[in-house]
Amino acid sequence: MLDIKFGIQTNGIKHTHKDPMPDIIKRFEMVKEAGVFDYVDKTPETYEIETFKECSEKYNLPVRAGGWFYQIGNHKELLEQNLKTAMTLGSSVHNTQIQAIKSNGELATDDDIRDTYLEAYELGLKYQVVPCFEIHVNMWSEDFLRVSRVGNMVEDYGAEFNITLDHSHVIFKINNPKEQKIFNIDKQILSGELILDPFTNGNVVEEWINNGWVRHCHARSSVPNNPINIFGKHSDGSVGRGIQYPFKKPKKDEYHEQWNEKLLEPWKECIRILMRYQLKNKYSKLEQISTEFIPNTDYGEGCKYSLFEQAIECTKWMRKTWKEINEGII
Repeated sequence: MLDIKFGIQTNGIKHTHKDPMPDIIKRFEMVKEAGVFDYVDKTPETYEIETFKECSEKYNLPVRAGGWFYQIGNHKELLEQNLKTAMTLGSSVHNTQIQAIKSNGELATDDDIRDTYLEAYELGLKYQVVPCFEIHVNMWSEDFLRVSRVGNMVEDYGAEFNITLDHSHVIFKINNPKEQKIFNIDKQILSGELILDPFTNGNVVEEWINNGWVRHCHARSSVPNNPINIFGKHSDGSVGRGIQYPFKKPKKDEYHEQWNEKLLEPWKECIRILMRYQLKNKYSKLEQISTEFIPNTDYGEGCKYSLFEQAIECTKWMRKTWKEINEGII
């Protein structure tokens, strides 16, 4: 059984959305002073790499992970560049988001995703960094049933399939009719082919975990039918989809909905399932969990609560939960 490291994605090392992003040195200082994180998670720009290396050494905070998003058809050069950066920084994994639509405007097929994964897998072996394909909206994996299909196809080729589990993208679709119409998962749910509720046997998150595919995890809390982010707007005028819910109770007027801690239970249960698997399976590949409370449009744009404080409280809960699971308390 491997231990679990807990880190933070550096876009979340700030307070409210309107606050400017602290410089790199300040972000490392904040993480170190918080005293709950083992590492930071970031793929920096080329001109930032040396500063990240210097701060990583100074504050004894490894850059264990990073990530980027890609579109099939014009992804190869960028992916290789980012894997080189990851190797330079000593990262073990690269969170890899593959968009659902290819550069030619067509929907990526299962074969396209498999071939892209195998290509990334080979590059990962070359640079000693593991690409982990992420569960994420707007990406191929938003059609959740495709994940196991592609995973099995990859394994049929004799390669190891590795994913980043961000189950907030699953949880917010529970009891969410509008979101369930995307990729027709409402029909899959109605037929029983797809189960989102982590308290129900056969749910899709537990399936991915039990298949041994989770190498990396993002922790951003969300709740069933998560409130849309009315303070965030995309360039087309549409409001944020709402894939972030405060883990810590917001202060008065910091959140636009009434906060209810009980609503977090499905999200928390996914973390418990993952940790129980980690404890019981000596071949589990999970190395770390990165908090990712972020100021993007579908998440925390316009937020008045502190993103950084949310990450700290979430990490404290995860550490406590991991300890209790190891001790057989829960």
